[in-house]
Amino acid sequence: MPVGMQPTGEGKTGPAEASATLTRSHRTPLHATFLELFFDLAYIFAFTQLSDYLIGNLDWAGAGRTLLLLLPLWWVWTTTAWVTDTYDPDRSTVQLHVILVMVGILIMAVSVPHAYDRTRWVFAGAYVAVQVGAASYYTFINRHNRFRGPNLRALFWGCLSAVPWLAGSFLFGGVGEALWAFAAAVDYAAPKLRWPTPWIGRLKREDFQPTGEHVSERYRQFFIISLGETILTSGLALSHNSFSVARTGAFLIAFATTALVARIYIYRAGSMLEAVIKQAPEPLRPGQRAAFAHLLMVAGVVLIAAGDEIAIAHPMHHPRATWAALILSGPALFLAGRAGLDQTVFARVSWSRVAGLIALAVVSPAMLFAPPLAAAAAGTLTLLGVVLSNVATWRRTGRLPVAGEVAGEA
Repeated sequence: MPVGMQPTGEGKTGPAEASATLTRSHRTPLHATFLELFFDLAYIFAFTQLSDYLIGNLDWAGAGRTLLLLLPLWWVWTTTAWVTDTYDPDRSTVQLHVILVMVGILIMAVSVPHAYDRTRWVFAGAYVAVQVGAASYYTFINRHNRFRGPNLRALFWGCLSAVPWLAGSFLFGGVGEALWAFAAAVDYAAPKLRWPTPWIGRLKREDFQPTGEHVSERYRQFFIISLGETILTSGLALSHNSFSVARTGAFLIAFATTALVARIYIYRAGSMLEAVIKQAPEPLRPGQRAAFAHLLMVAGVVLIAAGDEIAIAHPMHHPRATWAALILSGPALFLAGRAGLDQTVFARVSWSRVAGLIALAVVSPAMLFAPPLAAAAAGTLTLLGVVLSNVATWRRTGRLPVAGEVAGEA
């Protein structure tokens, strides 16, 4: 969504015009603000709703529907992060926008349990209102400066995807869901195509100037916020069931999984994304790749939370293939996304991520005949193996990389 990018090639502005915009000053280090962290809190509730929905609809159709709800929620966060990378969150007009988007996210989250029944228009309507409203808002306030073009492109593509989003909300069954999938594809394809728009064309690649420091920090913060959902889910699962040795063990395993995921995320690539974006000839490319990698990792966290709830509530229950698949797919999807982040930062994938995925694939058949507690333990031990591999690598090299060392190491 271009409203969150710094266009540099669409005309020049004088000092008076530049001062009239809401853009942030890029002459000083840019850090996330309290408002942005507050905004992220809405997603703890949203992710809890998604994991609960998945548990209640644990089949391939339910997994697909959960993904279809995650995609617009993630896209709203991504576009808002890019907005606050360009526009100053300390300005009242930007603060109003972020707060209204947060309200929209909460409405979408509240409607998740009913997103595929007769009130599905609430979810789609809130999403369209957020996306089209933001583009219209910034188009209006930037109507006399160089940001008008990027915002017009965002408005055009937002209206384009709004049609299948809204149409799908009034059509039930496969037709409605297919329209939603098409709408999500339009949203995600727009930045790849550089928002081609009638009469004003595409944005040029050199016009994209994301701020490496702010964008990478926002990704890190949001991922940590998403881990809060696993802690909340596991804590509620234990408190809602009677204490037992098996349930307490499952709770400890769930916490260990969360801690290991956090450790794997930040090790090297997670802490070096800023340097990659800053040094890239086209900063948008690593920013977009990082966005997709984080989407996979966040989806993995949602699955991990759902698996934690099942393992804690039914630690020694009779084996179910769907439960085992859910519990092990969370760590697998996280590692796949983490491998994508490696590829973005180092142009290659760490062997420990691949080894972890292979290990999960190897133990999966046996876990189909094991209780949920065993499947959860298998996932945790696999993540522990990845962490130990990282530690061994760090001890062998004897140091962490400096900011400029971003090529060829994972």
